[in-house]
Amino acid sequence: MSNNLATTDYVVIILYFIIVSAYGYSIYHKRKRNEQDAKAFFLAEGTLTWWAIGASLIASNISAEQFIGMSGEGFFLGVAVAAYEWIAAIALIIVAVWFIPVYLKNKIYTMPQFLKTRYNESVALIMAIFWLFLYIFVNLTSILYLGAVAINGLTGGDYLHVIMIGLALFALIISLGGMKVVAYTDVIQVAVLIFGGLVTTYIALTVVGERFGVGADAIAGFKVLMDQAPEHFKMIIPEPTATSSQIDINKYLTFPGIASYLAGIWIINLNYWGCNQYITQRALGADLHTARTGILFAGILKLFMPLIVMLPGIAAFVLYKNGHLPQLVGGKDGAYSAILTFLPTGLKGLSIAALTAAIVASLAGKVNSISTIFTLDIYTKYFKSGADEKNLVIIGRLTVFVSMILAVMFTWSDLLGIGGVGGFTYIQKYTGFISPGVFAMFFLGMFWKRTTGLAAIVGVIAGFLLSVFFNEMAPALLGHENFLYTAYPNGNGGYEIPFHICMGLSFAFTMILMIAISFGGPKVNPKAFELDADMFKVKPSTLVLIIITLLMIAALYVKFW
Repeated sequence: MSNNLATTDYVVIILYFIIVSAYGYSIYHKRKRNEQDAKAFFLAEGTLTWWAIGASLIASNISAEQFIGMSGEGFFLGVAVAAYEWIAAIALIIVAVWFIPVYLKNKIYTMPQFLKTRYNESVALIMAIFWLFLYIFVNLTSILYLGAVAINGLTGGDYLHVIMIGLALFALIISLGGMKVVAYTDVIQVAVLIFGGLVTTYIALTVVGERFGVGADAIAGFKVLMDQAPEHFKMIIPEPTATSSQIDINKYLTFPGIASYLAGIWIINLNYWGCNQYITQRALGADLHTARTGILFAGILKLFMPLIVMLPGIAAFVLYKNGHLPQLVGGKDGAYSAILTFLPTGLKGLSIAALTAAIVASLAGKVNSISTIFTLDIYTKYFKSGADEKNLVIIGRLTVFVSMILAVMFTWSDLLGIGGVGGFTYIQKYTGFISPGVFAMFFLGMFWKRTTGLAAIVGVIAGFLLSVFFNEMAPALLGHENFLYTAYPNGNGGYEIPFHICMGLSFAFTMILMIAISFGGPKVNPKAFELDADMFKVKPSTLVLIIITLLMIAALYVKFW
C-alpha cells in the first residue's frame, strides 16, 4: 500500500490552510484598530468566550506528541496511557476551582509575574529565563520534529526539512496576529482535529474488522481489539516479577501501575494545566465564571481524546502482530502514520489536515506564550521599562519570529534523540525533571502564607537536582531496592526507577525542604496572597459540569480497571 498522497488529498490540505488563514486574517482585521494594544495582542483583550477558551486549550494541548506519541504508547502500553487524559480532566477541575481564582483575584497575566508578586524579582527572572529555554528547546522542537516525521512518512518522500519549515511558517502566520487570532483559529483547528481524528479511528476499526473476517464494522472491530489484545485494555500495568520479560519491565518503567496514581501523573497534570503560561494564558484574560466554564469544557473534551489519539495505536498493534501492517517506520511512534495509510483518497488528506491542525495550534500557542513572557517579564523590566504599547507589540512579534527560527535551527540539527523512548514518554520524562520543583513552588505560594522567596529559589533548584539524582544516579549510589523505591533493569545494562516515581520522590523532598526553610521566616509572609472562601465558591452550572465530568471518569475506570 503506497503512502503517496493523491491530488485530492493535497487539495483538501490546501483548502484547510486557506480557510484557517483567511479566518485568522478576518479576526485580525476586525481588531486592527487595536493592533498596537499590548493587552489585545497578548491576552485577546479579555474577550474570549468560554467555548473559545476550552477549544483553544485542547487545540494547544493536542499536538504531535499526542497524535504520534500517544498513539505510539497505545501501541506499546494500551489503554493505560489514557490515564494522562482522564486524570487531566480531574486536574482541570482543580485548576478551575482553586487555581484560577487566585490568578484572577491578583490580576496575574504571566507566570513570572505570579512569582514576582508572591516571592521576589529573582525567582521571577530565574523562571522566566528557564521557561523560555524549555518552551523553545524542548516543546517547540519536539512538536516540530514529531509532526514533520509523521507528515513526511505519509507523503512517501524525503521532505522532512521542507515540512518542518512549512509547519513553522503556518504557525507564524497564525501567531503574529496575537492571542485572539490564535484562540479563535484554534476553534477551527480543534473541530478539524476531532473530526479528522474520529474518521481515522473509525477507519482503523473497520479495517481491523475486515482483516479478521467480522465485516467492515467499527464496533465489531473494537471487539476484535479486545479479544486479540486483552492486556492492552487494562488501566494498571502489573509490577514486574523475576520472570517478567524486558518488554513487560519497560512497560512498567513507562507507567508504573498504582504508583503512577500516587505520584507522577498528578504532578505532571497539575503543573502542566495549572502552572504553565502556555495553558493558563487562555483563561487569564477572562472573568472567573467564563474562565472556569472554558476550563471545565476542556476537561470534558479531554475524556474523548484517547478515542482519537490512543485507540488507533492499539489497532496498529493488533494489525502489526497479525501481519497486516508492514514494519513500522520509526518504531512505535510510526503506529499512527501506518494507520493513516489505510484511509481512502480525500480522507487521508483530511486526517493529515487534522494532524497539521494539532501541530500548528500547539506551535502558535507556544510561541505566543514565549512572546508574552519575554516581552512583559524581561523586556519591559530589564531593557526598556517605559516602552509604549506599539513598541511592546513589535517586540512581541519579533520574539515570535526569533523563537520559531531558533526552534527550526535546533530541530534541523537533529539533537533531540527522541527515538529511544518514544516521543510522548520523552516529553513527559524530561519536562518531569523540573515539574516537581515548579509545582511545589506554585502550590505552596498559593495556599501557604508562610512560604518564603528563599524557599522558592531553593525549592526549584533542589527539585531539578533531585530529579536528576533519582532518574540518573540513585540506583548506582543507593542500590536497586530500598524503602524509597525499586529500580528495574532497563535493557541497556543498567537499572532505572520509573520516572513517575522519581517525580513523586523529588516533589516530596522538595516540599519538605521548602517547608523547613519557610519556618525560618515570618508566620505570614508579607507578599502572601489574600484568600477568602468566596473566591472558591462555584455556581450551580459549574457544579453540574464538575459532577458530569467525575461521573464520566468513574464510568471509564470501572470499564477498564
